Amino acid sequence: MRYIRPLSMEDAVGQLASSPGTAAILAGGSDLLVRMKGGFIEPDLIVDIKAIDGLGEIRETAEGFIIGAAVSCALMGESAALKREWPGVVEAAKLIGSKQVQGRCTIVGNLCNASPAADSVPALVAAGAMALIAGPGGRRTAAVEAVPTGPGKTSLAKGEIIEAILLDRRAPRSGDAYLRFIPRTEMDIAVVSAGVNLTLDEQGVVKSARVALGAVAPTVLLVEEAAEALIGRKLDEAALERLAKVCSGACRPIDDKRGTVEFRRKVAGVLARRAATTAYARAGGK
Repeated sequence: MRYIRPLSMEDAVGQLASSPGTAAILAGGSDLLVRMKGGFIEPDLIVDIKAIDGLGEIRETAEGFIIGAAVSCALMGESAALKREWPGVVEAAKLIGSKQVQGRCTIVGNLCNASPAADSVPALVAAGAMALIAGPGGRRTAAVEAVPTGPGKTSLAKGEIIEAILLDRRAPRSGDAYLRFIPRTEMDIAVVSAGVNLTLDEQGVVKSARVALGAVAPTVLLVEEAAEALIGRKLDEAALERLAKVCSGACRPIDDKRGTVEFRRKVAGVLARRAATTAYARAGGK
């Protein structure tokens, strides 16, 4: 096994692209090191990206936020500007693991681990976040929901690295929220989760919406019909009931020891309804 610590993205991409065997990227390591210790993977090459300039920073621009691939979830929780504009995204990131894990884990690692139950991903999908991807052919962007293709699988090609997550500047009268159900009070994997992002007009009518569900399908679901149930209306009881019904119907869950299909479908509607209520209040709705 080889371990390298490149100082540039170009070097990291080149090393990954030219590696003849399996390669892994090390940012926080909260997933990678556990999987290595458990004997699930044994990469021939480990590329530690923490020394690459800018990857450990949250940058605020006129367009929004650039969250580097090595930014820990704890650091996200310390950013007042990010919490003010995207509270749901920060809430989701702060639910990953324990206090100790928070100091290491990253939302990019959470995304690339490609778990259907990843906490940060539904919130990012609801937020319309984009992934900035560096590769042998240069840089490109992709919607966050396009990165995972199945449990443990992503759409990234050989040599590609997600360099940062991009979040747009919030429109006025906007709000987002993320909720999950877990059997314990903390440090558990989501059985069902929901992220909602809303923008209102001056009368409190929903102008635009994005609704995402986690742990109810092989990948996080962006439920466009659920958004349509909200757009053009205030968040009245009829709209919330329609939202819950659509979200329950959109689920493609499995039965396992943590929850049945019926349970997950029911809870998906309940969480979407609650997250939408919180997002609506944060957007200034009454």
